[in-house]
Amino acid sequence: MDVLLLVLGFMCVILGIFGSFLPVLPGPGISWVGLALLYFTNAVPANYWILGIALLITVIISILDYVIPAKGTRRFGGSSYGIWGTNIGLIVGILAPVPFGFIIGPFVGALIGELIYDFKDHNRALKAAAGSFVGFLASSFMKFVVCVMYLGLFVWIVWQNRSGLF
Repeated sequence: MDVLLLVLGFMCVILGIFGSFLPVLPGPGISWVGLALLYFTNAVPANYWILGIALLITVIISILDYVIPAKGTRRFGGSSYGIWGTNIGLIVGILAPVPFGFIIGPFVGALIGELIYDFKDHNRALKAAAGSFVGFLASSFMKFVVCVMYLGLFVWIVWQNRSGLF
């Protein structure tokens, strides 16, 4: 049973890394589940501090994942229309059967929102949409770093308890 939990946990951590770029999969959340599965084994003693801190980081990162693209829009001169457009575009982009919709959606949403706000200022609308894209990239990079850290933590815990697992 320990080997099964170890393999499932490792698969979750790896899937979490892919999920850091695909908004359909909650990358840090899946990676955290992988860490939790590791602690369900008999060979690894429970460390609720590591799991609790990792869960807190996962929750914070998950919240920031929705906030950062909107803040990027605001930082690049977008209005509240652009921020709403970014958030709506992100949701539509995730649900739409369009390749890379999760990247295109926030950009197009911010652009449309800014054009609704001020139809005559196309440069400002484009700048706000670019801010949305930069925010998305920053958010994805942040999730990727956290998921890779969870992978490192997973490997370190397995290495520390290798005698009981193998």
